[in-house]
Amino acid sequence: METEKIVYKIVDSPIGKFVACATSSGCCIYEFYDRGGFKKIQSRVEKRYKMEMVKGTNKFIDKMESQVNEYFKGKREKFSLKLDLQGTKFEILDWLELMKISYGETRSYGEIAKALGKPGAARAVGRANGANYLPIIIPCHRVIEANGNLRGYGGKLWRKKFLLDLEKKNTI
Repeated sequence: METEKIVYKIVDSPIGKFVACATSSGCCIYEFYDRGGFKKIQSRVEKRYKMEMVKGTNKFIDKMESQVNEYFKGKREKFSLKLDLQGTKFEILDWLELMKISYGETRSYGEIAKALGKPGAARAVGRANGANYLPIIIPCHRVIEANGNLRGYGGKLWRKKFLLDLEKKNTI
């Protein structure tokens, strides 16, 4: 029996290159290429998924790339992708909560913590958001400070602002 591998492809976007990855179960990574560089991303991914990454593509990567391109063109507000999420119980609950934030809307770290039944866990929400390997698809960019300021984004704050402005521009 052949050992399963994570397939990856480098994809371009209006805000830079991404490393797109999928297992045979679904999409697992859509990470900013410059977030530590490819080798660092590869090391984190292989450690989390306990699988080797190999260059290639599959139906999940193709669909992910297509839907993200539609998002950047303002033609997609919600993703319909099969995801293969690996993380702690709290991280996964956080990511599922993030996917409930509507396109063009924001929530504070505290609001997410409260929704998870953990008021006062805003910092834990920030850490879980930072562990999200599917930014844009799992919209951690929609989480801001309670006072409305932008804070903490692994893809850099200018990208967070770009994504929020893109959504605001395309929201009627």
